[in-house]
Amino acid sequence: MENKKASNKSTLIILGLFSLMTGLSGSSVTLALPQLSEGFHVTNGAATWAVLIGVITTAVFLVLFGHFGDLLSKEDVFLYGGIGFTLGSLISGIAPVYSILLVGRFVQAIGTAMIMANSMVIVTEAFPASARGKAIAAVSMFISVGTVSGPAIGGLILSVSSWRWIFLINVPLAILLTFFGCRFLFTTKITMADLKSLVKKSNWRGQLIFTVGMIIFFMSSLFFQSHKPNIISGAIFLVIGTIVTIFSFVQDNRSKYPWVDPSVTKNKQFMGAVMTMFLVMMVNVVSNILLPFYLQSFIGLSPLTSGLLMVLQSATMFFVTPLAGYLADKMNRHVLTIFGTTILTLSQLGYAFYPSGVNYTIIIIPIILNGIGMATFLSPNNALSMSYLPRELSGIAGSMNSFFRTLGMGIGISLGSTALFIQMPGVEVVSSKLGQEFMGAFQNVFFLATALSVLGMVVSIILYLTSKNETEPGH
Repeated sequence: MENKKASNKSTLIILGLFSLMTGLSGSSVTLALPQLSEGFHVTNGAATWAVLIGVITTAVFLVLFGHFGDLLSKEDVFLYGGIGFTLGSLISGIAPVYSILLVGRFVQAIGTAMIMANSMVIVTEAFPASARGKAIAAVSMFISVGTVSGPAIGGLILSVSSWRWIFLINVPLAILLTFFGCRFLFTTKITMADLKSLVKKSNWRGQLIFTVGMIIFFMSSLFFQSHKPNIISGAIFLVIGTIVTIFSFVQDNRSKYPWVDPSVTKNKQFMGAVMTMFLVMMVNVVSNILLPFYLQSFIGLSPLTSGLLMVLQSATMFFVTPLAGYLADKMNRHVLTIFGTTILTLSQLGYAFYPSGVNYTIIIIPIILNGIGMATFLSPNNALSMSYLPRELSGIAGSMNSFFRTLGMGIGISLGSTALFIQMPGVEVVSSKLGQEFMGAFQNVFFLATALSVLGMVVSIILYLTSKNETEPGH
């Protein structure tokens, strides 16, 4: 057995830098969607799959790798994720055709799932409840830095070089972080007996059913976004995918070795918190996926200018998140989540009234409000969800939290792009020539996002009203 004990400070820095790396990657790829569409000669709708396949893959494997972390070693699974992320970034960067790019994004997402499924648990186990809000906020701040840097760096790269460097720039950074992680994190030598036990004590049938259900569910967007939308086929895939995915959780509850402990899904407070996270992330990602098309393809801004505008959301999160983390340890966290979802709702209304031309004031205000809402919601909600379950279930709690966050992002990407292009049948590429046809469709999508955000606010209020009075932060 080989151990390396890291201090809480070292653990926080390593986890934070890994989070920065994944945040940097995700935000850069989103900005590059118009260039990927042009470079590979695919439609704007098809280009969104460069983001969507990563989100789907991450969601599919999050719970699995959280389970692996519980049975083997959270730190080891986390570090192997760094290796997978590096390899996937390299494949994506050198991809000669679009299909290879998607393969690279698939590999990269597996690495991301290994990282995300275990990072929050490592933080939770390293810090006491009284300091957990600040620790989670610190990691969230690193994510914000990565997301802040992503659009700016992506915009700069796209202005002076190929989109390929958006992926390739991750490779040396990921190698360096994995190296330091191997040196300073607590690691365990995994034996063949450990792996055999893992294979025997896992519900592989449930994982297969869940994977098939998720694939069918997201394939529905292919029918909705095609040149001639097939609503009936899309609806059939959507319904079947939903039923199969739900059945996978039923099957897992009845399994001898479930991926998710049945007590987790029966915990109403925990499920309420992660469902709110799901709704918030679904709403937030709609703007992330549609703004590049609006800013670059419709009103004609450069990639660099578009990146600097989109960076304002993450920059706002960077400054507000530490305050939210501090408050999460000092006051009732439910109040903060309600405030965050309220501000998020206002931001979505702001997007719905975007102008058809360049008006920086009207464009900037909703982006900043979006950042304030997300920053105020995330840290308190993460701390709440992790506090609802006992310590021995922290691994599955962290992976379930990440799962619902990632699933929300995946559905938000699919929902945003599908809801936009289904209103413009026959349109493959967004341009200023579309005029009111595009703006009307754009506005309708954000009215829908506003309604979903209101739903998230309602769930937050219900959780507050039904929760016991918190006698002290972190409980």
